[in-house]
Amino acid sequence: MAKVAFLGLGVMGSPMAGHLAKKGHEVTVYNRTPAKAEAWVAAHGGRSAATPREAAAGASIVFACVGNDDDLRSVVLGPDGAFAGMERGAVFVDHTTASAEVARALSAAADAAGLRFVDAPVSGGQAGAENGVLTVMCGGEAGAYDEAEPVIAAYARSCRLLGPSGSGQLTKMVNQIAIAGLVQGLSEAIHFAKRAGLDVEAVLEVISKGAAGSWQMENRGKTMNADTFDFGFAVEWMRKDLGILLAESRRNGARLPVTALVDQFYAEVEAMGGKRWDTSSLIARLQREGV
Repeated sequence: MAKVAFLGLGVMGSPMAGHLAKKGHEVTVYNRTPAKAEAWVAAHGGRSAATPREAAAGASIVFACVGNDDDLRSVVLGPDGAFAGMERGAVFVDHTTASAEVARALSAAADAAGLRFVDAPVSGGQAGAENGVLTVMCGGEAGAYDEAEPVIAAYARSCRLLGPSGSGQLTKMVNQIAIAGLVQGLSEAIHFAKRAGLDVEAVLEVISKGAAGSWQMENRGKTMNADTFDFGFAVEWMRKDLGILLAESRRNGARLPVTALVDQFYAEVEAMGGKRWDTSSLIARLQREGV
């Protein structure tokens, strides 16, 4: 069992840290809102720390799952940041969905400080975190990954090293590109079935067994048909991810016309009051009159 720290106790980080505690790891947590850290300790044991630096002291692996590039820098760098408290040779594992650029920059800063850095964004959403079945996409040096992977296994169904620093974040971008187009296609399919007067659930049951089947169809088809979106991966989070990957595409020259269009559709969903709706709410804009 390892002595670890976990920075960020949101809807993803809190259950992930909880799985580490359940597996017997010695966990110290930090959260920007101290009350959340105190509540986590009351539920899971371990201890909380007042700063990322204090949380990281003595930990062999420090995990983070925060909101964006700036949030990540704030818990990693500076006199109260995690890097300032970590011992030489310790591993920092970042589960934030962030840019490949910040992953590479923090990896270089870690190397200069005698530390090791793995960018490790996840897929599977809140349910995947709570059930311990996340998919983890990693970038970094093989030795650091090999040390972290058995600990990550506490909340992962699949974990793989995909290349040097930044590769995990780039793979998460690929993941979000695939999801964006798929959800739009499923939205249009259900919308069409409704307008055609078909039994949507029966249609989905049949086509899910063929080439059209997908995780989204299996897990979101019924709720999309029922116009139920008050759960899951929020539209505002997806727009953050799409913004990151579209910026990366401008750097690497990839052409993503469908993804850019779906990002605009999500902006319309936000304007409808759907910032916190599940990403499957793309269908809601199709069902408005005049769209």
